[in-house]
Amino acid sequence: MSGAATDSADTTDSTGWFEAARFGLFVHFGLYSLAARHEWVRSREAMSQQEYDRYLHRFDPDLFDARQLACTTRESGMRYAVLTAKHHDGFCLFDSALTDYTSVRATGRDLVREFVDAMRAEGLRVGLYYSLLDWQHPDFTLDEHHPLRGTEAQRKTRDMERYRAYMEGQIRELLTEYGRIDTLFFDFTYPEKGPEAWGAERLLAVVKELQPDILVNDRLGIPGDYVTPEQYQPDRPLERGGERVVWEACHTLNGSWGYDRDNHDYKDPALLVRMLVQSVACGGNLILNVGPNGRGALDPTAHSTLRAIGEWTDLHARSVRDAGPSTFEPPSQGLYTQSGNRLYLHLPAWPLTHLHLPGLAGRVHYAQLLHDGSEIRFHEADGARHEHNNLAPPSQPAGTLTLTLPIARPDVLLPVIELELVEEE
Repeated sequence: MSGAATDSADTTDSTGWFEAARFGLFVHFGLYSLAARHEWVRSREAMSQQEYDRYLHRFDPDLFDARQLACTTRESGMRYAVLTAKHHDGFCLFDSALTDYTSVRATGRDLVREFVDAMRAEGLRVGLYYSLLDWQHPDFTLDEHHPLRGTEAQRKTRDMERYRAYMEGQIRELLTEYGRIDTLFFDFTYPEKGPEAWGAERLLAVVKELQPDILVNDRLGIPGDYVTPEQYQPDRPLERGGERVVWEACHTLNGSWGYDRDNHDYKDPALLVRMLVQSVACGGNLILNVGPNGRGALDPTAHSTLRAIGEWTDLHARSVRDAGPSTFEPPSQGLYTQSGNRLYLHLPAWPLTHLHLPGLAGRVHYAQLLHDGSEIRFHEADGARHEHNNLAPPSQPAGTLTLTLPIARPDVLLPVIELELVEEE
């Protein structure tokens, strides 16, 4: 269809489900959640292992309810979720035979198992996050991020070859013991440790051998199936070498991935919805993070934010899910997404009465506000007449479609007008 640039829901391409879903939940949970001052707390405060282990001895996620989390994910309009199986501190939320530093040894609970089972029960796709860093492992060499940098620990001999074997072993556990995993989010490559430090080519080959249909991100330092701009919102489709790439913008509610009790710099739900729409309009996904508290529960602001987003997606899901960018040029105050012959106009700023859409004259069958299905009337400019009377400004150029909108802005986070396009012969 003219203007469409999307994948359908039944796309057989390996990234088809991912691009159709468009919206996912990230969950950062671990020992750092008890510290409640950022997931990098051990590095930031240069804690020894002994100091950090005070959280291990008190780790009791009695309020971590994977089934409720899965229900919240679905009700928020998200169709996939990613959990931190292991973060930089090395603590594992899964049952690993390669270390005692796990939630299973600490509490008897395999939180990854609970998570994947609950998400699948809700019909959601499942992703896992795995940090390439490991500040607890004795063979992970000290660098600029390590909590023990600049201490006597730097004199200890460490062997990255043994660490690479450990990582590969854990990846094998995650990809053979928990059923189908849809996405694997590695994190991260940096100047002191490049792809060779991780054995990136081999590690990726192992992942694809174990689960050929899995999607892997780009943070091994080599090309993956999708790219991951973090805390940055692209304003155009992303390309590599002139070719469009699949991408996912990663964002937090308040600037911290892990639970941060005293950080109240939360993004407004309306802003988050606009970020979602902008991602889709530029051909990307949005994954939005929550950081459960030390007992495993979401804080009230996270709950209310996800609830507000869910109320919007209940009414507007088809403008983002199974949708993508359009080749039509939107008006300056709007964003277009498109799915087949449905063009969706999102309006962060509500115009006064008339909205002019260049290039759509003769292209639209019907228009309606998406949240309530109420008709929007329109007419087409002929390039000569004035609008209404001689006091009105000159009419728009020929080819312009003019919508007549209600004076009152709809009471939704982001109003959407659905335009049914004329099918081309």
